[in-house]
Amino acid sequence: MNEPFKIDMYFMIRYYAKKHSKTITRRAKWDEKCRTWTDKKGNPCLCYWDVDADTSNKYRTAVNYEVLA
Repeated sequence: MNEPFKIDMYFMIRYYAKKHSKTITRRAKWDEKCRTWTDKKGNPCLCYWDVDADTSNKYRTAVNYEVLA
């Protein structure tokens, strides 16, 4: 799957989460608050809405991510 994303598009994302010390896969949704950028170290970053999150803030940031079809 290639970027750019479209509003209300659902997708799967996989990345290594330092917080959890493991690779995770999540169901994600793209909306008007989501974005992509490159950090100071040159890593690709993506802010996405976590479909399955059970917290009030469902936005997550993935670094060195892979978007799955």
